[in-house]
Amino acid sequence: MPVATKQDYYDVLGVCREASPDEIKRAYRQAAMKYHPDRASDVPNAEEMFKAAAEAYEVLSDAEKRSRYDRYGHAGLSGTAGHDFSHMRADDIFSVFGDIFGDIFGDAGGGRRASRGVDLQTEIVLTLADVANDVERQIEFSRNDFCERCAGKGAEPGTVVKSCSTCGGYGQVERTTSMGFFSSRVVTACPDCRGKGSTFTKACKDCRGSGRTAKRRIVTVKIPAGVHDGQVVRLRGEGEPGDQGGSRGDLHCYVRVEAHPFLERHNNDLLFRLPLSFTQMTLGTTIEIPTLTGKSKVTIPAGTQHGEVIRLPKMGLPDLRSGRKGDQLVAVLVEIPRRLNDKQQALLREFAETEDKRVLPESRGFFDKLKEFLSTLKD
Repeated sequence: MPVATKQDYYDVLGVCREASPDEIKRAYRQAAMKYHPDRASDVPNAEEMFKAAAEAYEVLSDAEKRSRYDRYGHAGLSGTAGHDFSHMRADDIFSVFGDIFGDIFGDAGGGRRASRGVDLQTEIVLTLADVANDVERQIEFSRNDFCERCAGKGAEPGTVVKSCSTCGGYGQVERTTSMGFFSSRVVTACPDCRGKGSTFTKACKDCRGSGRTAKRRIVTVKIPAGVHDGQVVRLRGEGEPGDQGGSRGDLHCYVRVEAHPFLERHNNDLLFRLPLSFTQMTLGTTIEIPTLTGKSKVTIPAGTQHGEVIRLPKMGLPDLRSGRKGDQLVAVLVEIPRRLNDKQQALLREFAETEDKRVLPESRGFFDKLKEFLSTLKD
């Protein structure tokens, strides 16, 4: 099986191998602006390109890593420390190259960095019949959104907003504690501006200075056929807004599939347990059973044994990825009566007397073998 090769880091950033550190930094800034997922939602593979540029910049901006890469290529980076950008969000990459993204996304003045908004979660309840097809559900939820009165600033309209003098607009303060030869540094939210980086004399009447108010929102969720209980459908950007221009969080919709009164799910197959009497299984019968689409008649052949499974093709659930349907399985179970009246007992005894190898060859053969085996054992 062929192994995918990584693209040359210089080609990813569009620079020559003799590019200076400033040229590499500038090229990465341009790539980040071009492929950032929030800015390039209409560009195919924008997120992958954004992460590839981050990976290339991490190597080419480090003199030692760049030297190893120039000499040995990607193999020369084996064993070196680095980030796995393929599993990182764009906002997490901010924290790795914060100085660069500060310039790109409007934080060059030294204020707080952008932070991603909070993720929210809700539950969607489906029936087993719902799972058989693509479905849409409208859900209503509450989220803290920007206050409309103050546009998220927290200040009453017309009030002058100033940079916090305590934290210098950073929204954070640093405190150093010394213990003998050791010292620790703790960074906390500024107590004066409550982490906002700015102060004002009059708070907004609607949000009381928080810049956020609770709002109800209704969205439509598309759920693919074949979804399983406990799976999550993520709606990107439907969470709460981020700080300092950071992207919104996501809404995680947890799917809960209700239990069916008769059908059990086993991956894409459905199992129906059918209890029948001794006479029904012996003589054969036709039974009406429930299915996801309504009901269906199943023929039980004469002489069906306990535990046998009758398969109804393509009457199960579709596979989430391929769409291929499973089957409905009918497990036939013999139900032995606990009590018999005198007439029934007499008829069964009469039947038992007529049993021979032509009637029950398998069980008669089994008991003959068992008797022979028991004769070899000691009491």
